[in-house]
Amino acid sequence: MNQDTEHLRLLAIFHYVVAGLAAFFSLFPLIYTTIAPEFLGWIFVGIGSFLFLVGIAMAICILIAGRCLSRRKGDSFALVMACIECLFVPFGTILGAFTIVALSRESVRELFPTASMQPPS
Repeated sequence: MNQDTEHLRLLAIFHYVVAGLAAFFSLFPLIYTTIAPEFLGWIFVGIGSFLFLVGIAMAICILIAGRCLSRRKGDSFALVMACIECLFVPFGTILGAFTIVALSRESVRELFPTASMQPPS
């Protein structure tokens, strides 16, 4: 097996793992929806629900990026998600940095089909 395909396979697996961790940690803001006095309750419910939805959306995007890497499609989306993942210390930073390095290599870029349409001659 080619080393580049092995790297992409491992990156896809790690994206699935980090997506699972992100989904798990996005459940913690739901605690805020239960611990508030009557007056501030709706504010806490709103903030907790918003943070939960943002976390789940991020987990889904990381999962889609892993799927793009495993199917060798959507390298631009995976690269953008890798840049965003760098904000989530420590696992996202490590995974994002390795994904950026791997997708920056020309040999890896050749594994993805080109989406640009060439005009007819």
